[in-house]
Amino acid sequence: MPRFLSISRHDEQDRPTEAPSPELQERMAELYEEITKAGVVLDMAELAPSSEGTRATWSEGGIEYTDGPFTETKEVVGGYTVIQAKDKAEALEWTRRFLEVQGRYSPTTAVEVREIVEE
Repeated sequence: MPRFLSISRHDEQDRPTEAPSPELQERMAELYEEITKAGVVLDMAELAPSSEGTRATWSEGGIEYTDGPFTETKEVVGGYTVIQAKDKAEALEWTRRFLEVQGRYSPTTAVEVREIVEE
């Protein structure tokens, strides 16, 4: 079965400052339990803010390091999920379900779904 990487992107300037409501936390937990029981999730994590990151860039034969935050970037990668699904349609269905729940907490979230190349 193919694997897919779901990359969650959001605007760090527009992130909620309060925790999700208890009802939303319950809905999120139910979805995570369902996707885990289905054997779809291989790995999932939220990432630290870009202010704690460092960007390494190859340019003109050398590497430059830039500490975050990356002010020129409005949208950042905030988390990822690696899932195993029968096809892209199934991966997108799980993504839709995730966004329907997560979007209630962070309305500026976008998720990019890409198949992992198996060689």
